[in-house]
Amino acid sequence: MGPVVDLPELPGVEHVDVDAAGLRVHVALAGAPDAPPVVLLHGWPQHWWAWRHVIPLLADRYRLVIPDLRGHGWTDAPPSGYGKEQLASDLLATLDVLGLERVRLVGHDWGGWAGFLACLREPTRFERFVAVSIPPPSLRLHPRAALDAWRISYQVLLATPLGPRLLQERPELVRRALRAGAQHPEASTDADLDLFARVLQEPARARASSLVYRTFLLEDAPSLLIGRYRDAELLVPTTILHGTHDVVVQRWMLRGGPGFRPRLEIRSTDDAGHWLPEERPDLVAAAVAESVPVPN
Repeated sequence: MGPVVDLPELPGVEHVDVDAAGLRVHVALAGAPDAPPVVLLHGWPQHWWAWRHVIPLLADRYRLVIPDLRGHGWTDAPPSGYGKEQLASDLLATLDVLGLERVRLVGHDWGGWAGFLACLREPTRFERFVAVSIPPPSLRLHPRAALDAWRISYQVLLATPLGPRLLQERPELVRRALRAGAQHPEASTDADLDLFARVLQEPARARASSLVYRTFLLEDAPSLLIGRYRDAELLVPTTILHGTHDVVVQRWMLRGGPGFRPRLEIRSTDDAGHWLPEERPDLVAAAVAESVPVPN
C-alpha cells in the first residue's frame, strides 16, 4: 500500500506503477514518450516532487522518468532491502521494466549514491550521470573527517529505534531539516515541506527512513571504509553539482579515487545548499543537457 497522502499535481506529469523485480515502484513521467530519456532519482527525505522545478526546464526536450525510491513517496515500503546496492538494483530493474536500455541519469542525495553504484555496475546503461549533493562511493579518509563527523549526527539518531517515532510524531523536524539545509529556503513553500513530512508519517515509510540510515551505518559505511570501491573505475561521464552551503556534504569529500577522476567533473556554486534541484534547477537542467564529452 502507498501512503495515505494524495499525489500532488504538476502540469504535464502522469503517473504509473511498475513491478520492478517484485517491488511496486511509483514513477512520474513527463515529456514526449519518444524523446531521449532522462531519469531523475531523489534522496531523503523526499520523493518525485523534489524535481518539480527541474521538470518544466527539461520536459520539452526529454522523456523524464522520475521514480520514488523504495520506502519513499508512493513506492512500496517493504521491511528490508535498504542497502545502497539494493537501491541501485531497484533502479536497474525499473529501467528494465520500462524498456529503457540507455539513459541520462540525475541523482540527488541517496538517489545520487544509488546512481553511482548503478553506473559502476552497468556503465553501458548510462550516457551521462549528474550527481547532486553527494560524494562518490570511492570517498577516502581525509584529515578533516574527524572534524566534520558532527555533520552526520542526525543519521545516527534516525537509525535508532527512536527515529521512526520522531518522523511520525514530530513532522516539523523534517520541515526544519529541509529549511536548514537550504541557502534559498524560499525555493520550497510550506506546502512543499508539508508534503515531504506527511508521507514520512506513515509507519512503514518512517521505518524505511530509519533503515536507510541503519544499513548505511552498519553495512554500507564499513564496506566503504575497508575499500570496497577504492579501486573501482567510473566509465560514465559524470558531473558532481555541489552547493558550498551544504551542511552535510563538503567539497573535500567529492574528489573520489583515481579510477573516478578521468571522467569526473566537480562544479560548486556559492548560491545553493543541499537542495540544489529546488534552489538552482537551472544548473541541474544545464548539466543534463550538455553534450557528452568524448573520453581521452
